[in-house]
Amino acid sequence: MTNIEQLKSDERYLRLLAEKFPNSNAAIREIINLQAIMSLPKGTEHFVSDLHGASSEFIHMVKNASGVIRRKVDEVFGDSLSEDEKRALCALIYYPDERLDMERPVREADGTLVSFYKTRLHQIVEVARAVTVKYTRSKVRKLLPDDYGYVIEELLHESTMEKDRADYFNAIINSIVETDRAEQLIIAISYLIHSLAIDTLHVVGDVYDRGPGAEKIMEILSTYHHFDIQWGNHDIEWMGAAAGNLALIATVLRVSIRYVNIETLEEGYGINLLPLATFALDTYGDDPCTVFQTKDFENNPRLKRSASLMAKMHKAISIIQFKLEGQTILRHPEYQMQDRLLLDKLNLADGTITIGSKTYQLLDCNLPTVDPADPYRLSPEEAALMEQLARSFRKSQRLQRHLRCLYQHGSLFLCRNNFLLYHAAIPMTQEGEFQEVDVCGKRVKGRRLMERVDEVIRDAYYGKGKTSTYPDSLDYMWYLWCGYGSPLYNKDKMTTFERYFIADKTLQTEKKGAYYELANRRDICEKILAEFGISAAEGRIVNGHIPVRTIKGETPMRAEGKRFVIDGGFSKPYQEKTGIAGYTLIYNSHGIQLVEHEMFESRQEAIRSGADIHTRIELQVFTNRRMLVGDTDLGKQLQEQVSNLKNLVLAYENGIIREQDK
Repeated sequence: MTNIEQLKSDERYLRLLAEKFPNSNAAIREIINLQAIMSLPKGTEHFVSDLHGASSEFIHMVKNASGVIRRKVDEVFGDSLSEDEKRALCALIYYPDERLDMERPVREADGTLVSFYKTRLHQIVEVARAVTVKYTRSKVRKLLPDDYGYVIEELLHESTMEKDRADYFNAIINSIVETDRAEQLIIAISYLIHSLAIDTLHVVGDVYDRGPGAEKIMEILSTYHHFDIQWGNHDIEWMGAAAGNLALIATVLRVSIRYVNIETLEEGYGINLLPLATFALDTYGDDPCTVFQTKDFENNPRLKRSASLMAKMHKAISIIQFKLEGQTILRHPEYQMQDRLLLDKLNLADGTITIGSKTYQLLDCNLPTVDPADPYRLSPEEAALMEQLARSFRKSQRLQRHLRCLYQHGSLFLCRNNFLLYHAAIPMTQEGEFQEVDVCGKRVKGRRLMERVDEVIRDAYYGKGKTSTYPDSLDYMWYLWCGYGSPLYNKDKMTTFERYFIADKTLQTEKKGAYYELANRRDICEKILAEFGISAAEGRIVNGHIPVRTIKGETPMRAEGKRFVIDGGFSKPYQEKTGIAGYTLIYNSHGIQLVEHEMFESRQEAIRSGADIHTRIELQVFTNRRMLVGDTDLGKQLQEQVSNLKNLVLAYENGIIREQDK
């Protein structure tokens, strides 16, 4: 086919393109713009996982860009600033509002406030220039605040090397200070630095549970300039609860109470827990609920005030959870989870439970709501309670808004720039083959398994579990939380019941699927990458889910560098296992780095001292040249746009499409 024939066959598409670029000059201008963008250095990508409600730590990580901003300060100022001066400047950039409030009275008292403003404005503009060099002016302009966008743009692009331009630059700074706008500009430029230091943020699952600030993390993400999330099992738990799955509503409540994290429920999302508290007191009034005493990870004052009530609420919702889970298993024998039906194995008269051929003494046998004749039926009071709680979940506008954000920006997996991101596992057999799993009536494996599960998750929300394709999608959300074939869990069972009621710890073992061991082999990782259409030679896998016990010598780098497990313990409950406070994997134009976070003391200390210490490991350095936008997935898309625009120009030149003057 000749070029002219090809253009004619593409005429319908080209006419649509011509609506945006009505003549050759417009198309050529866009070609020049796109080719210029492709020649810029690649934007910095940050990968984090398993945030688990650690909002203060997450906010600090975003504000300091996992140490990237401190490195820019070092590059810009070298030895011209002392260590204390650099820390003070960094603290101002990270927390400009709070740091200015701290500095202002001191500077007013000693008469240095004006010189402080001028010095800091000069310094902060220099740092902003350093982080904007890899972006087009138009992209930077879109992130500028309306009130001060023009002024900031002038400061960023004015040279101070030539005297006339330096005088102009200083005149702008002087005017800003004289008109009492210095603080507003410092704050605005600091926020611009935050936005541009991280071009794209990848959250590899588990925003929710454990820590007290998941809703704060979601609030930040919902307004973040460019992020994506690969759902984790704890996200699915909350997503299923918000969509109306009663078993997951009970699970969310149980986990939140267990970790004394009811602030997220009550204050974050307005979930009314008074009905649960009333029911728990009525049902377990004299019961000490010893085995349901909650875990005090944060020295929580709420727990000290109401430990007895919390234990009763914990027990009440746990029993309801076990009943609702049993109902789900009975509805779905295809889940093959009959071994999780334990309430019917109870002998409450003698306080025992029989599992297989062995009988065990119960640690707690006061279960007044469990009917031995029908142990999985909710009592009328329990059913009424769950209806009230479900109504609270449905009517929480903030929770539903965050749920929409998770769906709009989330997926089960993501392929991006030769990285394959998913939270936990790809189910595999012991022989290293992809395991077939029944997903709502169809057996699938490998990439198709992940795609079908993604479809089911979306149907549970958008289709409300009523479509002909996935009528059981809402129930399947619970299976994804704890099922063996779930790529978000992939263990033989979740032994919650045994941990509460049976002392024998051998029954509390949760056997991991074959993936978790096999994925430490390079050949297996290359097989997985190929399954998802990613170069086995260049590709890498990024997971979270399993905490890396750095304190015991474990490393996040697996399979000869083909796989990274970056669950380093953002949330305090995990840090006693990991020994650190999280990981960030950074992929920029210079190479790939792994950042190991030290324990975050407090926001107040970060504001005061600007302390920002990370251990940084260079994993790969691009020695030949910096990676450009043209080398990325975005670059491939831009190149395709350039090709289409070139065809449009040819169509104009050959009279196939008539040019317009506008």
